[in-house]
Amino acid sequence: MEGMGAMAIGQPPTNRRSPRRNFLVGLISLTSTGCVLRRRLAERKVKQLGSVDPNQHKEMALSANAPYVIEPPDSLEIRVRPDTIGVIPLSAVVQADGLIDLGFGGRIYVAGLQLDQAESVIAQRLSEYAKKQKMTLDEPIEVNIKLDESKSKFYYVLGKGVQQARFPVSGRETVLDAVMQAQVKSNAMLEKAYVVRPHPQGLPDQIMAVDWVAIRDRGDTTSNYQLFPGDRLVIPGGPDPGLVETLFGSR
Repeated sequence: MEGMGAMAIGQPPTNRRSPRRNFLVGLISLTSTGCVLRRRLAERKVKQLGSVDPNQHKEMALSANAPYVIEPPDSLEIRVRPDTIGVIPLSAVVQADGLIDLGFGGRIYVAGLQLDQAESVIAQRLSEYAKKQKMTLDEPIEVNIKLDESKSKFYYVLGKGVQQARFPVSGRETVLDAVMQAQVKSNAMLEKAYVVRPHPQGLPDQIMAVDWVAIRDRGDTTSNYQLFPGDRLVIPGGPDPGLVETLFGSR
C-alpha cells in the first residue's frame, strides 16, 4: 500500500480541464461562430453594383491619357526664347484663381488649357509686352512648358472596407494597383468592389463591377480596369470584427 501510494505521488498530474475552463472555451467558440455567421449574413445583403465591362481599357490594354489639362495647384516648368526678353521664372504654380505669375510678364490665366495652348497664350502675352517696351528681338518668342508636378489629378478609393483616400494619377494605374496602394480593412468585401466613372449631369451612370477573384486567382485582366482622373474605386465592407474575432480570428 505504501509503495502504491508512493507511485501515485510520483506520477505527473492528469491534464484535465476544469469545468469553468471548458465553459469559457465553449462560450468563446460559440460567440466566434455567431460573429462569423452574422458577418456572412450581412455580406449577403450587400449587392454587387454594375457589371463587368470587357470593352474598357485595362491591364495589358492600357490607353494613353488625354492631353493634360492644367488646373490648380499644378506646378509648371516654363522656358522662353530668346533670352533677351528678360528673366522669366523657371517654375510657376497655378494659383487657386487659375493664374500663374510670370514676374514682369504679368499674371496669365492658364487653368483649363492644355500645355500647348498655354504656350501659345504666354507667347502672345510676352510678344505684346515686348512690343509695348519697344524691345528689339532677333527671333520670334517661343515658349516651352513642361508639367513639373501634377497636383490636380487623382483617383479615389472609397467604401466601408478601406481607409478612404485619394491617390495621384500617373497614367498607368489599374484596380490592382489601387488595392495594393490602399489600406484595405479586414472586413473588406473585395469580391463586390466596383468602379464608378464621373460623368456630366444628365448622362447615364457608368458603374463597372470588379471580378476580384478573377484578378487575384486567375490573372484575368478583364476587370482590372485602368483608372483615370476622377475615378472612384468602391470597396464595400461587412460588419467590423468583434472583440472575439479580433483576438482569436474568424473560423
